Amino acid sequence: MQDDVQVGRTPRVVPPVLMYHSVSPATTPDPNLLRVHPDRLHAQLRALTRMGLRGVSLRELVRARDRGEGARLVALTFDDGYRDFLEHAVPVLDRHGMTGTVYVVTGRLGGENEWDEGPRLPLMNADEVRAVAAAGHEVGSHSTSHAHLAGLDPAALREEVTGSRLALEEVLGGPVDGFCYPYGDFDEAAARAARDAGYDHACVTRDYSVADRFTIPRFYVGQQDTGPRLAAKLGRHLLARARSR
Repeated sequence: MQDDVQVGRTPRVVPPVLMYHSVSPATTPDPNLLRVHPDRLHAQLRALTRMGLRGVSLRELVRARDRGEGARLVALTFDDGYRDFLEHAVPVLDRHGMTGTVYVVTGRLGGENEWDEGPRLPLMNADEVRAVAAAGHEVGSHSTSHAHLAGLDPAALREEVTGSRLALEEVLGGPVDGFCYPYGDFDEAAARAARDAGYDHACVTRDYSVADRFTIPRFYVGQQDTGPRLAAKLGRHLLARARSR
């Protein structure tokens, strides 16, 4: 799947970015459709390889596009920072020679996904977040508390966006480049806050209406996405990208 749009400081930024959440072999109810079995992830990554694509972190994809490269790269992103990313996703990614970006909620490290109705899932703690980074994956911020950011008052918005970056940089001992808006929910003030906080890039969900460096759209990938379904989603992404220009 050729995608020749360069990612730079230009108005339109629409590279292919896949959005995952939990990767787990659990068989408990999954009403929010957050879970992908490790075997399904393996099959999806194998399908990408057969399409001539390689999964990388969003940071790597953005940097490649800044150089005018990376037409055969897709970004793999994992929201919320579930512990199962380290336990189950990282081994599958390693098997395929791929990397990803995991977005953590800095005020909930070592806790659970209290923002969701439904099953509680454990989140990585600070040591586990550092282990993910040491394994070569990007760790980005998913805000401080997983709040809806659109319409938030300026002080609260600053804490969710800037505060989370500072906290995560303290955990990692280095700069944090990426931000992900919880629920994909953003407005002009939230996007401006991400720029002002010093992030290099930020991503949303499905929304192709702006599609600049701080509102990079992604599409959902779930347990039902076989190789052909994943290829179809990539095709729809290309169509949405073309319409957004």
